[in-house]
Amino acid sequence: MRPSGDCGGPFVTGLVLGAGSSRRLGQPKQLLEYRGRPLLQAAVDAAVESSCQQVVVAIGGAAPEVRGAVDFSGCTVVENVAFTTGCSSSIVAALDSVDERACGIVLCLGDQPGVTPRIIDRLVTQGGDAPLAVCRYRDGRGHPFWFSRALFGELSGLQGDKAVWKLLESGRHEVLEVAFDEPIPRDVDTWDDYQQLLAAESLT
Repeated sequence: MRPSGDCGGPFVTGLVLGAGSSRRLGQPKQLLEYRGRPLLQAAVDAAVESSCQQVVVAIGGAAPEVRGAVDFSGCTVVENVAFTTGCSSSIVAALDSVDERACGIVLCLGDQPGVTPRIIDRLVTQGGDAPLAVCRYRDGRGHPFWFSRALFGELSGLQGDKAVWKLLESGRHEVLEVAFDEPIPRDVDTWDDYQQLLAAESLT
């Protein structure tokens, strides 16, 4: 866990992005079955079971159905009405709900069930002193990402679907990489992605 700093203590918020409209999939991917539960539940549980002291979940697409199917116990749920404009809108919508004690946020994708509490905790432990940190997997950079409170102002101005990556690659901030000897966890954007996720799961 991040040591105490200017923000008053080692308080970290996990932010799970689960507001996607699932245009490429054709149905709400948050509700796809994964290990007997909705897909989004895996990401929410990973954040809740990690060392994050607060978990904020942004929902949008199929919000009523998602609220009815996913257990958000212990989480702060934010409904992003602008979810069709890209995932950056979910970050902007959720920032106001981040606890004022938080030194930073761990940004997790709601469609990436392979991200575990271990990955989240290691990112915070090794990257939490940096303004910005990412996971460096065997096949490249990937989520989750760490953003310190010093970057909240920039996060609040993001627009579009790839704005976080553009921020990472802008060169304005040094990016600390936390190494993981494993492939980037699969995410689900299409039906083929979902089938590959299930196929990989059947081999474990």
